Amino acid sequence: MPPAIALQDVHKAFPGAQAPIVALQDISLTVPTGQFVCLLGPSGCGKSTLLNAVAGFSKPDRGSISVNGKPVVKPGPDRGMVFQEYALFPWMTVAQNVGFGLDIQGLPKAQCQRRVSALLALFKLSEFAERYPKELSGGMRQRVAIARILALDSPILLMDEPFGALDALTRRSLQDELLRIWSELGKTVLFVTHSIEESIFLADRIVVMTYRPGTIKRDLVVELPRPRDPAAPEFNQLKRTLSDLVMSEQTRHEAAERHAFATD
Repeated sequence: MPPAIALQDVHKAFPGAQAPIVALQDISLTVPTGQFVCLLGPSGCGKSTLLNAVAGFSKPDRGSISVNGKPVVKPGPDRGMVFQEYALFPWMTVAQNVGFGLDIQGLPKAQCQRRVSALLALFKLSEFAERYPKELSGGMRQRVAIARILALDSPILLMDEPFGALDALTRRSLQDELLRIWSELGKTVLFVTHSIEESIFLADRIVVMTYRPGTIKRDLVVELPRPRDPAAPEFNQLKRTLSDLVMSEQTRHEAAERHAFATD
């Protein structure tokens, strides 16, 4: 079987004031079906650009991207995207938000209701089914956003710092929830984060990206057994290794910004 996600020599640049800004350079990466992969690196390393290209929102200048062996040419139902912003419809209840995509697909009403009820139960949201987004906490709103994507039963989840705006306790709760659902449903996950601890807690593999132009600096397999304890010596050893890798890119980022400021 082909990998769930495959990128080969992907290059992407954006127009700049004086020269094109190279966001991605020669990115080659494969993600097997069912694997949980985190993209880690400082701001400006191209993590979100890569995710958007896999989603089909942005086309690379050269190279190829395929999902389950088929070229990516546009967004599709085989890939569900979860953003940091909740992007819920404020005029819809929780149940209506979760079922929105199913309505668009024309799913029979009874089947849609069963699917929505099952997802609300899975995310522990059943008692909030008739609430509106403004009545929910940030963590609950993000639960609804993820449930809405899972309602479409996309085999691949693309997640762009979905917990970045949440407080530490809510973030950990949703990390646990995501791992439980990933384990139960067997989804493939490509997850963008700038948090080293989050990447170790969640991922099978951590792909560390360089500061612009974004390339793959390291591709590390996380061999720690689950559930993972952030206080464990092995966890913290890996955290130190990743910190060194990311900080070297952050230092390069800061040096580039100082140079750009000095030459303006």
